[in-house]
Amino acid sequence: MTTRGRKRVVIVCQLDGFGNSVKPIEIQRYLTARGHEVRLVDTYRLSRSADGPATGLAVWLPRPKPYHVALYAIEVIGKLARPVAVARRRLSYHLLRADFWLRRRILRSSLALDDVDLVICETPYDSGLLLDAASVRTMYDCPTPWADELLYEGRLTRRQHTRLRQLEIDVFKSVDHLSFHWESYADYVRERYRISESNLATLNWGCSPAAIRARPASPARVVYFGSLSSRFINLPLLSRLSRSYPYLDVYGGPPPDPALGLRYRGYASPGVLREYQFGLITCIDDPLRRDGFSAKHLDYLAAGLPVLVPTWRRSAEALAGSLRYDESSFAEVVARHADPVSWQRVSDEAYAQAEKLRWDDTLRPLDALLDNSASAPQP
Repeated sequence: MTTRGRKRVVIVCQLDGFGNSVKPIEIQRYLTARGHEVRLVDTYRLSRSADGPATGLAVWLPRPKPYHVALYAIEVIGKLARPVAVARRRLSYHLLRADFWLRRRILRSSLALDDVDLVICETPYDSGLLLDAASVRTMYDCPTPWADELLYEGRLTRRQHTRLRQLEIDVFKSVDHLSFHWESYADYVRERYRISESNLATLNWGCSPAAIRARPASPARVVYFGSLSSRFINLPLLSRLSRSYPYLDVYGGPPPDPALGLRYRGYASPGVLREYQFGLITCIDDPLRRDGFSAKHLDYLAAGLPVLVPTWRRSAEALAGSLRYDESSFAEVVARHADPVSWQRVSDEAYAQAEKLRWDDTLRPLDALLDNSASAPQP
């Protein structure tokens, strides 16, 4: 299948081997299957001598160019400052702005975009490139409203947050197409950032329904699958739920503090999910996370798992197969849906929801977007 004309697309992303890699690779697959020429620009190791899947010292040493060395230094300082709470809050803004500017400068000088029909940026750290791409159609597929996420993570003062939010708004307004990893973030931005841009588009996260689904079992086992690195995950809540329910396993990284008492099982592929009966989402209760989205939600649905979601996560209301809980009701919600008949009903709802969110369906808006873009020079 092809569109009415072959287009050249560049996707700027950070292929970290985890969640940040998923959507750009799916976009590349989707567009390539439709006859377009797609190039992934991986900036995960932008400062390094080797910025791809290389090994050896080149992965760790900076590229011997002034801007790359400066970016490398910023990254090192950031890693040293992050464990110190005061430094994390006071220095983060200045390091982020420096990182943003250096990445913008490096990408502006290294990417040739004259013959490109569309540039898609998948990361806020590199979104400064979009401010300089006047000669090409641009799309910012924003994972999460960045400034507010950093504020609630405790990495910005209120004054710094105001400044970074304005920079983010400037990027939002500059692009031809603005989308988010889930549509609820667009509603959040309209309300909280007070923008109502005509460039807003829907390009939701998707999934690949598993060929082998989960099955009921007794006792019912609960799985948490995903990142354990950010404040918004609400590790204290995950710890308390783990202590209150004896059949809750945790996969992901980085390895958690043993004091949390998690039954940590290390890393695993999504295939492990079919061994469980419920998927668990935890998050803090702030305005952003109430309207937020977790990619693991769709991983669970794709395995046919009923998904346990905090009552304050409003964006989950529209996703079938979701079961709402709070800390006091958690065990009761699991018990009420653990018998085979009740579980199968919710599992079927979850899997049917996943079928509606296949990547080829959620990425379909790209077809119309590229059909309306300027025609690329034909090879």
